[in-house]
Amino acid sequence: MNETKKNKIYIYDTTLRDGSQGEGVSFNGEDKVRVAQKLDDLGVDFIEGGWPGSNPKDAYFFEKMKNVSLNNAKMAAFGSTARKGVLPEKDNNLNMLLESEAPVITIFGKSWDFHVKEVLKTTLEDNLNIIEKSIAYLKSHGHEVVYDAEHFFDGAIANEEYAYKTLEAAINGGADWLVLCDTNGGRMPWDVKDHVEMVLKKFDKPVGVHCHNDSELAVANTLMAVEAGATQVQGTINGYGERCGNANLCSLIPSLEIKGHYPCLKGENLSKLVETSYYIDQLANMVPNDRAAYIGRSAFAHKGGMHVNAVKKNVKTFEHIDPEIIGNKRRILISELSGKSNLVLKAQMFGFENVDEKSDKILAIVEEVKNLENQGYSFEGADASLQVLMSRFFGTAKSFFEVNSFSVFVNSKDQQEISTQATVDIDVFNKNEQVMANGEGPIHALDSALRKALLPYYSSLKLVYLTDYKVRVFNAKEATQAKVRVLIKSCDGSRSWSTVGVSSNIVEASWIALLDSVTYCLQTPMASASEVKEN
Repeated sequence: MNETKKNKIYIYDTTLRDGSQGEGVSFNGEDKVRVAQKLDDLGVDFIEGGWPGSNPKDAYFFEKMKNVSLNNAKMAAFGSTARKGVLPEKDNNLNMLLESEAPVITIFGKSWDFHVKEVLKTTLEDNLNIIEKSIAYLKSHGHEVVYDAEHFFDGAIANEEYAYKTLEAAINGGADWLVLCDTNGGRMPWDVKDHVEMVLKKFDKPVGVHCHNDSELAVANTLMAVEAGATQVQGTINGYGERCGNANLCSLIPSLEIKGHYPCLKGENLSKLVETSYYIDQLANMVPNDRAAYIGRSAFAHKGGMHVNAVKKNVKTFEHIDPEIIGNKRRILISELSGKSNLVLKAQMFGFENVDEKSDKILAIVEEVKNLENQGYSFEGADASLQVLMSRFFGTAKSFFEVNSFSVFVNSKDQQEISTQATVDIDVFNKNEQVMANGEGPIHALDSALRKALLPYYSSLKLVYLTDYKVRVFNAKEATQAKVRVLIKSCDGSRSWSTVGVSSNIVEASWIALLDSVTYCLQTPMASASEVKEN
């Protein structure tokens, strides 16, 4: 591929409309405003906010957006062509699109004769008139109009002549963009490439593409469309969307910019991609996909010892791009497959000094990690526990408190009301603290009791809270005596960290992870000496 700079590719984001149709994805009205502002900050060109005529939430969103200034993007309202037998000026859907005051209006029409007959229940000629007159009505009000040719590729393969007539009708109506849609997500890349090339030869209009991911080809199909000459790509953040989702902009944008040398975002905005992805996941109440290309936590994670050894010498050996370009970061994983290279790099990332592969300390840590992994520990997702462990071997560990004992009491009254109480007995600065606290469950009660005991001495802990708690049972054949691995994720508002504990007792496993979490928080730079109460 030619590596010279190419034509600008316009990014059309439909997360708030097509993306929100994905199973489990939901935004309220205020969330939609926040997402729009985040997308504008990323630098996309179009933000499709929803269908004003379909539900009150989208109508509310467009009303709110009338008072929100966008710096990079144009707001687009989405809807359909006029209904069969209804004049455009009398069609409620088209008029609500106009009332949204969005500068761009996107409407879809039928390109597949099968849909015209089976869904619209009208004639092929009537469908052409509906497309042309609907677009002409919107253009008469001064709007930029994007025409989404629904099921275009399926339609073109079934009846090429008619599918192209629908595009001609859109052009006659004054459409500014022709967007070819693989609505069922079943077409192959060569189908997409061939028809995009033919459309561009036949019509003097800019072409876009809208692909669904039912064959796991939405990104590939979109890239082929761009290579064939399309200059607008439609997709969603994180690939949200109906059924299997839409083309994932978090894969498309870096592929286009970095690999294809097509300008998409302004300036250094590509570095905001990971942050944008996580932010929108959070608002959508979706769990981030760790294995997502480019933006996932695992995208630049290295585990095998030979791989890490190579990365240590030159990161290009096992990384196709610099992760920082898109706002991601390199991770070195520690497991029973790890060699000394993994631990050396990890120790350096943690800030330990005088790290040497040949040192007795590194060799001892390797053996300890392997021993703990054999017991059921996993440090891949628990960097904080690994750092606490390493600090003991490197002699930098500090004793912030000593645990004498802990206990948890769960009481059920009339088999309905359950109360939980925890007691911790610890020594802090040669003072004994015996503290009791109630909780919603054993772990919450223990967490509350430990905080209650330590807060008078370490004020930084008041900012710490648990954000995730996961339990995995292994050697399940042991039934209720099986060991469990508990992974706890904590946050203090500006950073997050994960710790791990293993035991055949779920409370003890949780307690181990909880102690590591507190220890990590106190011994890292965020917990300064000034936060420690003097004797």
